[in-house]
Amino acid sequence: MYTPKKAYFYGTGRRKSSVARVRLFPGGTGEIKINNRTIDNYFGLETLKMVCRQPFETTGTAGKFDVECTVSGGGFTGQAGAIRHGIARALLQADAEQYRPALKAAGFLTRDPRMKERKKYGLKAARRAPQFSKR
Repeated sequence: MYTPKKAYFYGTGRRKSSVARVRLFPGGTGEIKINNRTIDNYFGLETLKMVCRQPFETTGTAGKFDVECTVSGGGFTGQAGAIRHGIARALLQADAEQYRPALKAAGFLTRDPRMKERKKYGLKAARRAPQFSKR
């Protein structure tokens, strides 16, 4: 049976079609690794980096945990939202009664249900209708 080298808190985050598996290691330096790359190397935009760090800033735990996560599916914005959701869920495992009110008020614990609308027959996309020329 597998036993991890360090104890960690786990959380799964989802957003659009992205899924993030997040592990928080207590007593860290605040380093965030995504798919074995640093957050600065993975995300180009500062807003996406900020989205990933929001749960720590909300709970006042910036720099107290190291984060390792694997993300798959979707684009960069969806992946950043999935990481935020996973970090918030993992923080609940660390100390639920202290962190839950702040995370819930910020809306980080709620899975965002918005998805891409499916294409309909007779249309070019979900709502885009073909253009007819006048005769």
